[in-house]
Amino acid sequence: MKNNRVVVTGLGIISPVGSDIPTFWESMREGRGGISSITSFDTSKFDSKIAGQVEVFEPSLYGISARDTKRMDRFVQFAVASAKQAIVDSGLDLEKEDKTRIGVLVGSGIGGLDIIEKDHNVFLARGPSRLSPFLIPMLIVNEAAGQVSIFFGLKGPNSCVATACASGSHAIGDAFRILERGDADVMVSGGTESCIVPTGVGGFCALKALSKRNNEPQKASRPFDRERDGFVIAEGCGLVILETLEHARKRKAHIYAEIVGYGMSCDAYHMTAPDPDGQGAARAMLAALKDAEMNPQDVDYINAHGTSTKLNDKIETLSIKIAFGDRAKKVMVSSTKSMTGHLLGAAGGVEFAVCCLAIKENLIPPTINYEYPDPDCDLDYVPNIARKTTVRTCMSNSLGFGGHNASLIVKKFE
Repeated sequence: MKNNRVVVTGLGIISPVGSDIPTFWESMREGRGGISSITSFDTSKFDSKIAGQVEVFEPSLYGISARDTKRMDRFVQFAVASAKQAIVDSGLDLEKEDKTRIGVLVGSGIGGLDIIEKDHNVFLARGPSRLSPFLIPMLIVNEAAGQVSIFFGLKGPNSCVATACASGSHAIGDAFRILERGDADVMVSGGTESCIVPTGVGGFCALKALSKRNNEPQKASRPFDRERDGFVIAEGCGLVILETLEHARKRKAHIYAEIVGYGMSCDAYHMTAPDPDGQGAARAMLAALKDAEMNPQDVDYINAHGTSTKLNDKIETLSIKIAFGDRAKKVMVSSTKSMTGHLLGAAGGVEFAVCCLAIKENLIPPTINYEYPDPDCDLDYVPNIARKTTVRTCMSNSLGFGGHNASLIVKKFE
């Protein structure tokens, strides 16, 4: 089995704080949040009335025709748009590449909830004969990866991951493995999500998972803060271009970072709550460190899952302490969900991109809205202000409903 080195050469992001890399990174650098009152439907009967929305998104700017827009759910449109960004950013000339050696692996936690909701209303009002012929291909989770491949003619390995909020990270980790063993030269990978619709918001409200800080949307997402009261649902997409080092060098590609570690585990505890002993997430982090042949002392920054829920932040802090030991109090930890909200299945893709940019720019984005220390959350969360410092190695954590845990490690390319 081959053991190729794998590097990151392109990034593409659609998010509540920017839908291009310069705007997105400026938001990260300035600690600018993207949470606002939901405008797409009447929230008067909902406990939570706020979200991280992509306020302006024009599919045609990414070459998606009006005809195709009607046949793609919003989460798929986001994936095609992010893939376009990432491919351009990477400098890949697809006309000169062997497209059978370029694959796609995109995760999503929920998929086409919007079309399910709309067509169910059609079914109730007008019967099954009036359902859209595109209902099924618009709702299924794998269509993000499928449509990206169709749009760009990419015929290599193609799959999707659906592990709730760990989907994007698992997708990148699995794509990393495909490249390591030589089954492709290039992979487009990450996560996408768009379910800020009544059923999506209502379902999370019923779980008592969402913040009710409706009068202060910008302060609602406050990971690790004592006054946190739930996460803020968000939408968007984060895709990256991964390549074998050999392929990237041949075309003299710009390299953001090298991906060196991937760990995964399961809590095997509860359908939504993390295991209170913190061992599940810790095992994923330790597995990633082992895979990277690194020690905790080698990691400069952890982009935490950091959802702003009471349980997640407390247990993830414990997990970091278990995995990192004495290093836990010295490693920088932040949750960029404080700015973006929780992008669910897209979170891992966006946050992996944050790690690559942190290495490139030697800057750690902050955890904003950190005002009241919680004794259960006592690490260095880079509160409120970005930190300029040398960044050589980053870990990105994603923890999903069902107990799914994923950790990725990237380091400065040398």
